[in-house]
Amino acid sequence: MRSVQEQLAAVLAVATPVAPLDVVLADAAGCVLAADVTVATDIPAATVSAVDGYAVLADDTARATAEDPVLLPVAHDVLAGASRPLRLAPGQAIRIASGGVLPLGADTVIPAAETDRGEVRVAVVSPAEPGAHLRGVGSDAGVGDVALAAGTRMGARQIALAAALGRGRVRVHPAPRVVVIAVGDELVVPSDPLREGALHDANSHALTSAIADVGAAAVRVGVVSDDRASLRECLQDQLVRADVIVLTGGLSEYARDTVKDVLGPLGTVRFDHVAMTPGGRQGFGTVHGDVRAGDDDGSPGVPIFALPGHPVAAQISFEVFVRPALRAMAGQIELYRPSVAAQSTVGWASPAGVRQFVPATLVGSPADGYLVTPIGDPGALSLTALAQANALAVIPERDVIVEPGQRVHCLVLDG
Repeated sequence: MRSVQEQLAAVLAVATPVAPLDVVLADAAGCVLAADVTVATDIPAATVSAVDGYAVLADDTARATAEDPVLLPVAHDVLAGASRPLRLAPGQAIRIASGGVLPLGADTVIPAAETDRGEVRVAVVSPAEPGAHLRGVGSDAGVGDVALAAGTRMGARQIALAAALGRGRVRVHPAPRVVVIAVGDELVVPSDPLREGALHDANSHALTSAIADVGAAAVRVGVVSDDRASLRECLQDQLVRADVIVLTGGLSEYARDTVKDVLGPLGTVRFDHVAMTPGGRQGFGTVHGDVRAGDDDGSPGVPIFALPGHPVAAQISFEVFVRPALRAMAGQIELYRPSVAAQSTVGWASPAGVRQFVPATLVGSPADGYLVTPIGDPGALSLTALAQANALAVIPERDVIVEPGQRVHCLVLDG
């Protein structure tokens, strides 16, 4: 039997970032930079006003008071984007928009809100400070600076900075393309009526959603029968577009469960009993070459996960193994969900020698501490309980009893 740590280490050993690509900025959202974004031109390239107001020479306002304002004629207007700076004559003011280039001869800007907003002449009621309300050359970013380091996830703020730097394209690790295949003759699509002995396919839908939540690109193939030839053909078709393949179902040791028979001879795929519940039966490895012939073309291969068929076991297996792998392949640094320690409100028995993952409700705060309560029977596989959970209580292999009040490690799920 393999430990959870051993299985996860094997997974992460092959979960290397997807080969980087140069993409247009619009396609970089959610991706991780594969190369530094450096500054080619100072931002701003000239000293500009930080506010709407009046560009003046500070000395011209030195005697200004509320009782005796200094009146300065307004000589010009400067709008943001003007290509050539104006020149300010002593004793005058130039009205300037936020982002406008500071006129030559001016050394400060008085905010419009601190004046009478005059258009022909402006009343200044207090002395201006030299350098006030200005953004100097390179104050946002200077030439040669690393504005965005490799490993940065490109969100709205990062894309805004790249755009401001004039970068229409950036080099990123693209989101992994993940193909999801549910295996089993007993599965039917949720919209179809159930025949005797059949089950609705929950896993391909759940896993597709979970993959999208990670930020990867999910392709749901749907249900493939237990027929060996059909499964081989499906794999062959999907390998050309997949960075990862996730199979679910077909892992029991009965004759008609053909996943092991099909994947066993291919690449490095191996099947293990992992010391965890639920999800003790796991398959993982890489597939390459022609899956119909079992050829090895010398490529690193496509990582493939074979997850259990029960929806609860499949989703918990995804959380433990697949989610960290997809984040690693996307170039993410933080691979795991947040976790907290919480006091259990109740006690229960946990199987010896395996790590137990229990759907639970987590309440509390960092200041007051957390409480965790399992939903339903901790030993049962309940899709309803998992759907209602906001955490997984994780019970170590050595613990066979969880006592009320015991501190329990909890994996925090999405709310």
